[in-house]
Amino acid sequence: MKQLRFFALFVVVLIAIQGFRYTETKQNIRSAEDYLACYSDVRDQFRDEAMTPEFAAMHENPLPFTLTNATGETISFDAPDGNKASGYFIKSKKKTNNWIFVIQEWWGLNDQIKQEAEKLATELGNVNVIALDMYDGKVAATPDSAMKLMRAATNPRLEAIVKGALAYAGTKAKIFTIGWCFGGMWSLQSSILAGKQAAGTVMYYGRPENNMEKLKSLQSDVIGFFGNQDRSPSPEVVNTFEKDMAAAGKKLTLHRYEANHGFANPSNPSFNKEATEDAHKKTIEFLKARL
Repeated sequence: MKQLRFFALFVVVLIAIQGFRYTETKQNIRSAEDYLACYSDVRDQFRDEAMTPEFAAMHENPLPFTLTNATGETISFDAPDGNKASGYFIKSKKKTNNWIFVIQEWWGLNDQIKQEAEKLATELGNVNVIALDMYDGKVAATPDSAMKLMRAATNPRLEAIVKGALAYAGTKAKIFTIGWCFGGMWSLQSSILAGKQAAGTVMYYGRPENNMEKLKSLQSDVIGFFGNQDRSPSPEVVNTFEKDMAAAGKKLTLHRYEANHGFANPSNPSFNKEATEDAHKKTIEFLKARL
């Protein structure tokens, strides 16, 4: 009898543990609508989502890449939080007030992003290019390490880096922004922070802003490139962004591809060459029309 009671108690405890684990797992898997409902700040929404195994699974380890024939240099500048910030800077050969802020993926300011900065400087010419170091010198090579760096990158610090770069560029600078994934979100956020200096925003599969007051304050046109097979942001989130921008009276040009998250990064196993080439062509046309 004692053995039967012990066995029954063991079964009850086991069921309770499995139920708890199931609940915990279900809580980690949220729809886009759940995230929108739980957060007043889209940056917190993205940060929490980026901490999940589901988001990490969309990011395979990047293929090795080393920048060659670099023309830029690492610079440091003051940030308003009292700390130094840094970036990879390619100065225009001719004096200009045109600036492009290049903003990293969630991996950090690696050689792939520096290569993107080099390409922009070469193809556009009349522009100062600075790839912002949003992780303060740290770079990830695996999803686990990227999650840790994102966890440490607080919104106040990220804002301070952008504001420091704005001060470094000067009050007469025309500010263009471009970024991918984490950087796609911060491309739009940086343009919002730039105020009247914002001149053009390029977003590659970045989490859109959903605060209408912030969108109404945006002073630049936006061009966005998204994958229909992406889950963060999903096509539904992009549709909502399109409606929000129209309601805010802002110009948004969207291009969608049958591609996955991270399709424009050649070091990403999900790289889509055709989509990337089309998006890059449209990016250069968008920027040249506003320089």
